[in-house]
Parts: sequence; structure tokens; C-alpha cells
Amino acid sequence: MSIESIEFNRLTQSVHGRSVVKDDPSFEEGLAAWLNDTYGSASLQEVYARFAIGDGKLDALMRKAIWQAGVRSCGPGLQVGSQVGFRHLETFDIGANVFIGAGAYIQGRFDGTCIIGNHVWIGPQAYLDARNLILGDYVGWGPGAKVLGSQHTALPVSEPVIATDLEIKPVRIGSGADIGTNATILPGVSIGEGAIIGAGAVVTSDIPPFTVAAGVPARVMRHRQDVT
Repeated sequence: MSIESIEFNRLTQSVHGRSVVKDDPSFEEGLAAWLNDTYGSASLQEVYARFAIGDGKLDALMRKAIWQAGVRSCGPGLQVGSQVGFRHLETFDIGANVFIGAGAYIQGRFDGTCIIGNHVWIGPQAYLDARNLILGDYVGWGPGAKVLGSQHTALPVSEPVIATDLEIKPVRIGSGADIGTNATILPGVSIGEGAIIGAGAVVTSDIPPFTVAAGVPARVMRHRQDVT
């Protein structure tokens, strides 16, 4: 999946008719624009802290508006749960009807790429190393599941591992894939379209489309097939 192939359409129906994207209320766009003009990307995180914890409607609205103000692009219908954390919103492109559950954390990078497609569901307490990450449309990301997008070279061996160079490796999650609770996706891995990753799996290598993988390390258990 290339970055160029991902398009965010604010007013379309999915090809299978599963969801219709609706416009956000017009005042929300104005609020996001005002926040951006007033605070700028550098100060938005400080403002966000005032609304990060609450579960009320105002808190939820302000979290959404701050994300819309800070990201590169955002479709309608975004929901951001309480205590969701982030770094470098300015590198995020977010599709329509995206849900981010309470306590999730999305770690961007100043020169990174984070693309989250349409109708993506990210569960509570998830962790996404989003320095070079693409989630396709209709991805389900289970509670507590993690993706790691970087690792230290551990060379030279005379240096502490954390003092060695950091390698950032792209992670790609295909459209319609489902990542189980507490699964871990390691740097450089691609998950194929429609694949299912079992709960607690540790994925160290690419998983083909429309397969089911589980275990530590994860292995393909079977191919998905329609029951007739």
C-alpha cells in the first residue's frame, strides 16, 4: 500500500455500503480553525491538556477540535477518548469516522508519516509508534495492542544499546485487517488486507492478506474463507 493510494473522502459511502460518512457540524470546523490561528501547533498540546482527562461532552468536543486543528488533514466523525496522548500531530493524516479509545498513545515524529484511514477503530490503551505508519480503511486495533516502528542497531557492542543509532522502519496495516488485544507488531512488518492477528501475538514478519496468524512469534494458522 503506497501513501499515494490512500485517499480520504469526507462525503462518500463505503464500497460495501457499511458506513455513510456525515459532515461534522459547521461550527466545529470554525472552532478548529480558530484554535489553529490562536495557538498554533506549538501550543496546542498545552491547551489539549486542559481537556484530556474529562469524559463530558465539552471535553470530547475540545479534544476533537484540537486534533482537527493540529493534524495535516482530518475527515469528519473523529472521536478521541479521555487520556489519549500524542506527539507531533502535525504529521498525522486522519480519515473519516476514526475512533481512538481512552488512554491510547500515538507517537509521531517531526519528520514522520502517520496515515490513519477511514472507519478505523483504535482500542483503549493502544500504543502506536507512528513515525512511519499507515493504517488502511476499516482497520480494527484491539485494546492494548502495540506497534513498534523503530529499533536500535545495538552497534557498536561497546556502546549501551539505547545509545546506538535508531532505525525507523515502516509498518503497514492493510485495509480491513484486525489486530487482537495486546498483540505486538514489530518494526518493518506489513499486515495484509483482511488479515486477523490473534490476541497476544508477537508479529515479527509479514502476514499475507486474508490469513489468520497467532502465537509468539506469530505464525499463519489458516486462510480465511467464506462459508457457503
